[in-house]
Amino acid sequence: MVDSAEPVLGVLLAGGQSRRMGGGDKCLLELAGRPLLALVIERLKPQTSALVLNANGDLERFSEFGLPTIADPVEGFAGPLAGVLAGFTWAREHAPDTRWIVTAATDTPFFPENLVEKLVDATRGQYPAIALAKSNERMHPVFGLWPTALADDLHGALEGGTRKVLDWTNRHTTVTATFPEVHIGGTVIDPFFNANKPDDIAHAETVLAETAAS
Repeated sequence: MVDSAEPVLGVLLAGGQSRRMGGGDKCLLELAGRPLLALVIERLKPQTSALVLNANGDLERFSEFGLPTIADPVEGFAGPLAGVLAGFTWAREHAPDTRWIVTAATDTPFFPENLVEKLVDATRGQYPAIALAKSNERMHPVFGLWPTALADDLHGALEGGTRKVLDWTNRHTTVTATFPEVHIGGTVIDPFFNANKPDDIAHAETVLAETAAS
């Protein structure tokens, strides 16, 4: 059985190339006067036993956030699965008793504050099972709960060229946790709204301004 109180390592995924935002680190863009990454850290940290950041390039640019920062263990921007494997690798070296890691995107400032609880509950005591987030009939495979027992399997899949998250998860027991839309100020928004484009940042600013005014 899965004990919902057992430690879960949080892994924030910031390893993408941010093409639609013009390159650079989306998570360092400011929202309400603070970096997106700071807002995301505040949201996930209370839900986890420890938190690490997955990124690529010069990792010193994230030093102000005070998190262990880990690069993809495979080359060539292999996507979110590489970040999952990075989390598995860190857990194996630094927290070997950890059975689960949870991943979250760093450009998604409104994701649920009960994300980990609902993902763990969705596994219904199954281990190893993968739990993925869902809202508005859409899967969000970057937001997932991953059993560390699948680390070697994932490593082999990445070495074999697998890149799409669902191509790998479909090989294993996978469940979903569905999250409702949220009301922020006077706006109803998908909890997994992400800032892919400059217009998205502007929309998020509007939503937060409504909250402050209410």
